[in-house]
Amino acid sequence: IVSEVTTLRRHIEWKHRPLYDKWCERNDFESKLPKAQKAADREKQSSLDPHLEERQPRERTIPYSDALFREAAVEWLVSTDQPIQAFEHPSFKKMIDIAARATHGVTLPNRKATRKHIIQLFKKNLTGLRERLKVH
Repeated sequence: IVSEVTTLRRHIEWKHRPLYDKWCERNDFESKLPKAQKAADREKQSSLDPHLEERQPRERTIPYSDALFREAAVEWLVSTDQPIQAFEHPSFKKMIDIAARATHGVTLPNRKATRKHIIQLFKKNLTGLRERLKVH
């Protein structure tokens, strides 16, 4: 009597294949019989699925135009209830100049990060003011 796994699988395949196939199906089990394994290997070899990656659609970038920028700027001005003079403010112009140099769009921080940055700037300015007002 030989008790090697391969020999036992061949025996089951030759003598008990229908019963084994039913058992595999009922128990959601992948057949380990030699012919079934070869068939599964052929299917795996012919499939490219493991090598393919689903590509995410890229956002379509709308080309810049002065008219489009003017429309977006006016929409921002009105929707945030800014004064018309906001466009003339040096810090607004600086922000636009910096954003214009961006090659991959601009990422704006969320409220929490903006708040944290403002508090850090305040503390830095306060420390600077204390240093200037110190009497030696």
